[in-house]
Amino acid sequence: MPNDVLLTVSGVIPETLDQAIAEGRRPEADYRAMARAFGATLLDYAEARRITDSVGRLLDRTAGANAMLAWTCFLQRHRYRVIFTDGEQVGLPLAFFLKFFGAGQRARHLMIVHILSVKKKTLLLDRLALHTHIDQFFVYSTWQQRFIRERWSIPDERVVFTPFMVDADFFAPGTVARADWPEWLTNLRPPVVCAVGLERRDYPTLLEAVRELDVRVIIAAASPWSKRSDSTEGREIPANVTVKKFNQHELRIVYDASSLLVMPLDEVDFQAGVTAILEAMAMQKAVICTRTAGQTDVVRDGETGVYVPPKDVAALRDAISRLLRAPEPAAQMGQRGRRVVESEMNLKSYCERLARHVEVAKQQG
Repeated sequence: MPNDVLLTVSGVIPETLDQAIAEGRRPEADYRAMARAFGATLLDYAEARRITDSVGRLLDRTAGANAMLAWTCFLQRHRYRVIFTDGEQVGLPLAFFLKFFGAGQRARHLMIVHILSVKKKTLLLDRLALHTHIDQFFVYSTWQQRFIRERWSIPDERVVFTPFMVDADFFAPGTVARADWPEWLTNLRPPVVCAVGLERRDYPTLLEAVRELDVRVIIAAASPWSKRSDSTEGREIPANVTVKKFNQHELRIVYDASSLLVMPLDEVDFQAGVTAILEAMAMQKAVICTRTAGQTDVVRDGETGVYVPPKDVAALRDAISRLLRAPEPAAQMGQRGRRVVESEMNLKSYCERLARHVEVAKQQG
């Protein structure tokens, strides 16, 4: 009798993870919460390297850790009813192995999708029809949902939109004391706004928008996931702008000190910026966000934040000025944003939604 669920982790689970979460130095890891909700076994790079075979070791050296992780899942396909891959970086190679090397009964394959509309991935799916070995796609963007359904004629029930999430206990009003602020932040004269992350961030537009404003801007130009370069590099940084890197505990302090979050984006068709947007909303902050094709499912225009057109310096400057001049409406946006997180976009709700689909797949597997 096979076990239930195998859940991939595209990375190495830190040995200090439990302690860091218990001490309040970082939020709960989504994969840890998902594993509890699914009754799943976690498979990260380290464990996969321990149990893989010679093919997996070869893939690790030649194609990278994600291909090795996918192959190791493939080797485990008869031991589990469901294999749940944490992104297409593992899910697509696993679908390839299942389709071309895995004749016979297999586990159900459920995959989280970040973006499938880039050329390399669409060509892969177009030519190899790997979607036949992905039983369900979970997407964070309704644009991506429509694209996948229409491009490969996949039934609606196999492409599921699920809102992204945040640990609403870690990122919450009242979790930071003013005494926790570092001296440099305490010395900043308000108002303070922040911008966070790397993935497809349009920081050049933000720098121009705030150059003449009476506002202190903190740009947290770092990300544990994105491989993008910092778009502030090589730019003249205005005197009222600070560019720094922060860990998650420090970032929570930055949110606490800020009046609002600005999320300047290039034109994208996926949920770039969603993590920072939800962290700020959870901290009860209003959000100003570039309106793009992919980033339209989180901020509610006029309710929890404000959208501005891409690359529009004047519109971004005006939006920042208007919210800073109207602190009460901005605070109400923040309060509504917190309620949205509490009702829909928190880690607990996210895991419960996915767990229902996993349970159905277990019965089918």
